[in-house]
Amino acid sequence: MTTIHDAPEDFATTALAGFCAIHARTVRLVKGGVVRSTAVAKGKVSLVVGGGSGHYPAFAGYVGPGFADAAVAGDVFASPSTAAVARVCRHADKGGGIILGFGNYAGDVLNFGVAAERLRAEGIDVRIVPVTDDVASAASDMVAKRRGIAGSVLVYKVAGAAAEAGLGLDEVERLTRLANARTVSFGVAFDGCTLPGAASPLFTVPDAKMALGLGIHGEPGIREEDMPTAADLARLLVDKLVAERPEGTRKVAALLNGLGATKYEELFVLWQGVAAELAAHGLEVVEPEAGEFVTSLDMKGCSLSLMWLDEELERYWRAPSDAPVLRKGQIIAVEPAPSMVDEADAEAVYEPASAPSRAGGACVASLLAEMESMLNTNGEMLGRLDAIAGDGDHGQGMSRGAASAVKAAQGAVAAGAGAASVLAAAGDAWADRAGGTSGVLWGLLLRAWSDVFRDDEAIKAHSVVTGARLALDGITRLGGARPGDKTLVDALVPFVETLERESAAGQSLPHAWQAAAKAARAAAEATASMTPRLGRARPLAERSIGHPDPGAVSLALCAEVGASFLGTHPALT
Repeated sequence: MTTIHDAPEDFATTALAGFCAIHARTVRLVKGGVVRSTAVAKGKVSLVVGGGSGHYPAFAGYVGPGFADAAVAGDVFASPSTAAVARVCRHADKGGGIILGFGNYAGDVLNFGVAAERLRAEGIDVRIVPVTDDVASAASDMVAKRRGIAGSVLVYKVAGAAAEAGLGLDEVERLTRLANARTVSFGVAFDGCTLPGAASPLFTVPDAKMALGLGIHGEPGIREEDMPTAADLARLLVDKLVAERPEGTRKVAALLNGLGATKYEELFVLWQGVAAELAAHGLEVVEPEAGEFVTSLDMKGCSLSLMWLDEELERYWRAPSDAPVLRKGQIIAVEPAPSMVDEADAEAVYEPASAPSRAGGACVASLLAEMESMLNTNGEMLGRLDAIAGDGDHGQGMSRGAASAVKAAQGAVAAGAGAASVLAAAGDAWADRAGGTSGVLWGLLLRAWSDVFRDDEAIKAHSVVTGARLALDGITRLGGARPGDKTLVDALVPFVETLERESAAGQSLPHAWQAAAKAARAAAEATASMTPRLGRARPLAERSIGHPDPGAVSLALCAEVGASFLGTHPALT
């Protein structure tokens, strides 16, 4: 299990600070990630990569000459927030544009995508390349739905070398996409991982068994088989990948990856079998690597990644690099980067607000505090529910987001902000701290809801109802989920529709909200019979059947807190 930590919620940030202290020659710490501590030429294309923590050396370990220019780090198994991605990209930008790389997970797609839109509006040319190497997560005719695992190392190595060589943004993007299209991975797990502070692993594998097709966020495999010999395991891994070998390919880059608790000696034993199998298929292996490259905390297991090489890809795979995780070729001459000032959290300034709106803002902050308390109480339950077919971090993410929202809301209230500003500040803080899919969606939900409030007047019942519809519209537009996809939308749609219907019928806001909360609870429970069509649970759809969606459950729980709260706070009625 993950044994060494202080406060579990600070595990990722503390680990990142320690990493930067040790590897100061290569990286420097900024808020939300790391950037190269070595000088970079003006006009160079910047490669910025990132994702959740818990995967060291992914992603900060890739930063250095010949590899990435910066990495964004979310909390354990959670996507970094939109604000964090944009902030780190600004530090990394040298005027040549940015290649933004991340694994193809829902939270990353949302947060990196929105950050890219913001940066483009600022005049920075950003190109997005999600890595899609995991053959277990979708069939070969649905490659765009595949998630990214350890093949990201191969893809980013090519991209970083191309950028280091001085190629323009169009060429670096082309090579990055080519590397991704020609990279495949498959992994197995021997046992699950344990989140910091958790008492048990996210999943377990029976003795003498292994799980096939694991995910790197603690997701269990798609099925279990008897534990094979090293030779048989090598054959299994290679056969899964050579089935997608492009015609005429003779050379391959290979990366044998340990997931956190598999000894290097075991990987070396396995490599002997892998090398023999690749040779039997007539493949020449170019500069193979074996070790820990993309881990999953303390998970026992391994994965094999192959990149089908052509002349271009081979050249950039062989090119020198000097990052903590991967040093290749001749030493790249560098100089220290100039000192810089990281973005400080400026104290927020709010427009003058009326007394009724300030009272409404105080009520909003109180409601959020009650939601935070409820989420802390139910965090373990939400985590267990999420671990059935996901990464098990939903409870922690919701608690982190709510705590940050409460702190921001209370700060806004203390500064004299009105209801609209209080709720907007809470939404931004929730998204920035929670990360992941739930973080960006809840941040959007609260932000959209705040748009109908005013800082110069009291909160009106019709504004609350209108805000709910805006929140739903925003989430479905950005996240793409629809009813039946087994997401929080399945609970949010009946909540909003019931709230609108009851209000239109003349019911008071407390009565209408109570009916809406009941509808959300029933809808959340009904997701147990659904098959997930989006997110991390999709590759493990069968495991999810019979269990409600954690996002729908947490939304229903929050709605119930609101129902209880409204009856005793007239400023919100």
